[in-house]
Amino acid sequence: MRVEGLFHLSLFLFVLNLNKHKFVSNKLLMKPRLLLLLFILPLTLSAQNTLSGVVKDANGYIVPQTEIVLTGGGISQKAKANLQGVYSFQNLPSGTFTLEIVSGDFIAFDQVTIKEANLRHDIKLDNAKDYELDEVAIRAESIKTKMEKQGFAVNVVNTEEAAQRNIQTNELLNTTVGVKIRQNGGLGSQVQYSLNGLSGSAVRIFIDGIPISTFGSSFNLNSIPPAMIEQIEVYKGVVPGHLSDDALGGAINIVLDKSAGTNLNASVSYGSFNTFQASVNGLYRFDKSGFTVKASGFHNYSDNDYEVSGRSVVVTGLGGVQTPITARRFNDAYRSTGGVVQVGYTDVSWADQFYVGFTGSDDYNEVQHGAFMTIMPYKGRFYESDAALANLTYQKKDLFTEGFDVNINGYYGSRNRQLSDTVAAAYSWNGERAIDFRGNEYEYTWGSQQEGGPTLAKISRNVASIRTGLSYAFNDNHKVLLNHMYSGIDREDSDELRSVLENTFVGTRDLHKNIVSLTYEVNAFNDRLKASLFGKYYQQKTISKDPAIVTNEAGNRVIVDEVVSSNKEFEGYGFAASYGITPEVFLLASAEKAIRLPNETEIFGNDGDNVVANASINPEQSNNYNLGFRFGAFTFNKHRVTLSTNVFTRNIKDRIGLPIENSLNVDDELIVYVNQGSGTSQGFDAQVNYVYNDKLSANFNISKFDLEIENRGTEVAVPNTPFLTMNGNLRYSLDNLFQKKSRLDLFYTLYYTGEFSYLVPQGSNTVGDDFFKVPEQLAQDFGMSYTFPKKRFVLSFDVKNIFDKPLYDNLSVQKPGRAFYLKLNYSINKF
Repeated sequence: MRVEGLFHLSLFLFVLNLNKHKFVSNKLLMKPRLLLLLFILPLTLSAQNTLSGVVKDANGYIVPQTEIVLTGGGISQKAKANLQGVYSFQNLPSGTFTLEIVSGDFIAFDQVTIKEANLRHDIKLDNAKDYELDEVAIRAESIKTKMEKQGFAVNVVNTEEAAQRNIQTNELLNTTVGVKIRQNGGLGSQVQYSLNGLSGSAVRIFIDGIPISTFGSSFNLNSIPPAMIEQIEVYKGVVPGHLSDDALGGAINIVLDKSAGTNLNASVSYGSFNTFQASVNGLYRFDKSGFTVKASGFHNYSDNDYEVSGRSVVVTGLGGVQTPITARRFNDAYRSTGGVVQVGYTDVSWADQFYVGFTGSDDYNEVQHGAFMTIMPYKGRFYESDAALANLTYQKKDLFTEGFDVNINGYYGSRNRQLSDTVAAAYSWNGERAIDFRGNEYEYTWGSQQEGGPTLAKISRNVASIRTGLSYAFNDNHKVLLNHMYSGIDREDSDELRSVLENTFVGTRDLHKNIVSLTYEVNAFNDRLKASLFGKYYQQKTISKDPAIVTNEAGNRVIVDEVVSSNKEFEGYGFAASYGITPEVFLLASAEKAIRLPNETEIFGNDGDNVVANASINPEQSNNYNLGFRFGAFTFNKHRVTLSTNVFTRNIKDRIGLPIENSLNVDDELIVYVNQGSGTSQGFDAQVNYVYNDKLSANFNISKFDLEIENRGTEVAVPNTPFLTMNGNLRYSLDNLFQKKSRLDLFYTLYYTGEFSYLVPQGSNTVGDDFFKVPEQLAQDFGMSYTFPKKRFVLSFDVKNIFDKPLYDNLSVQKPGRAFYLKLNYSINKF
């Protein structure tokens, strides 16, 4: 791990040194103190002017979050308008520049001339027409639309609206076509992501291209508020080379907000189950030097004491009589706190972005039950985790020469997780002590809630994840990208309740992974054909060290390390292509031979999540194919319609998942990941978007697939998997309600999940199978948000699961019922 980390750091230093050779002699560069100064001294010899303004629509209303790219005179800078519509470019020389302005589904071009003075230039967007520059009509197209036309089966999720509402990032993803969030309970509970039927670790989650596993459980999509996120990219089946990782079924990349303008945003919300959430994020940039400070933080808390019922929610009385009840969860509280602080330089001559910083988080999570909702829940079992990571970011376009871009992003630090399970008393779902058939209070003979005895098991990890990306564009039609991702975990287990001797004999677990990808991108036939060809190399090394006492040749007993290691290498490849049949109709196709290496939890286990180790588990492989169409956007007067569809096949070998369940083990508290077998997932998804006059918008999507695995010579439908999901949402905006220049947005969301079972049918006799079925589910949410005239305050109110329908997920674990939330969001962009 240290070797790869030093390599990337050395490369980073080398890049900066070369980039400064015009200003500093080679002799001076050899001096460490002067080298350090090169990191922190701004280079603003020729850039002195500022360009700023406000973006408004044809009616004079502010247009926030507009993206603007400035080019000309060998300069290329990017800015994003804040929530007040203000944009700013710093340190510009005199000259004429072109502005590319992207807002929603539209694009505009403008020109400005700067003459040795700061310039105020407001931008007015007219979405009702095409924009022209030098008498050439430009077709409107957003960055989201451009990405979704690259050939990959990808959806880009914007977060502007969600940032102002009581919506978690996971809820936002759950409305995306082909995506199903599998969550074992309320806020803070374990989450799995399913893309077209492949789930768990087959789907990789990234934060700015860094695997989210690096950050630990205390910094995850449960805790990161949408306000900290610029957009979410969802790749299904085929993952591009720049996200080089062993993603088998797809990838979700969370792109954090990187706007360089001074801003501050804060929000606070409170709702059902004593749920409190707060977040703040801000950035301040010194215009003359480019020195930038950015920070963000969050705090979440919930009792998660929602009502549950069902076959396992009972009270056992005298004689073992079980009485079904409706109970509140009483040992399920969750708290998480975290933040990121970064300092550096933005939009200077030697870096578009250079940051060094710190990411820290911790959480507390009570455990109500094991993998299943058993008749005697836990009380007093909980785990705590924390993470402390240093981070480094460097991005530069056109380094040394036009078309050569460098992107380095790395984290190194530690994270810990401790499980506490020391209560021997047994409890019933009413929160009171459980009794045996004689009426005596029952205690577990093993002295803890879960079998295995009392424990304060702790897992300490040193973690590193470093991603390096190099790309070179030969011209507008040909580009080559080289990406390398290294991640490493040095893990050590201990338990404070064990003796010193026992802790001495606790082993260590190390995992190191390298993935390299090479990509070639080409545009042809006047950009009608876009193709990406890539190859990937996977290498993973695991090392297990366990102390043991042996007798040496002299007859003395000594302690030695028994080392078991493995080093596995694989290769993958794929392509993605799109062809514009007409300007509004695109054919999309992609395929990949994908590899998914077992992760740390699957190999080494994890007591906090009730997971048993399985050192013999094999990598998972799949041949993934996608074929789809995108129609639109078609515009008719004030109407705009877009339709997209995708059919897919996943040919899977050695699928990793939970064992194919039978009726003998559905009450087990522990789970183990195994190779279920080989099989096929095939199906389709489709979605339609409709917008009327930018006031009313509607979205509907459907995903249907089959997932069968060959188990003991028989093909069976994989249990605990919802095969049919549908989502829909509506939004309607009212302007000038109660106050001039205010806006009221109304939202309605629908979630449908078809019936599925967590038990494989046992032969032709299906009597009793209904006992293990999860019924079809229909959940409906309603929300409203009111934006005050100056756009600084947004007040929102949301009702989740309006009709209080029972909802279930993994292994029939019940999820929260009806809930109410109120949120206040405040933004300021001038200090």
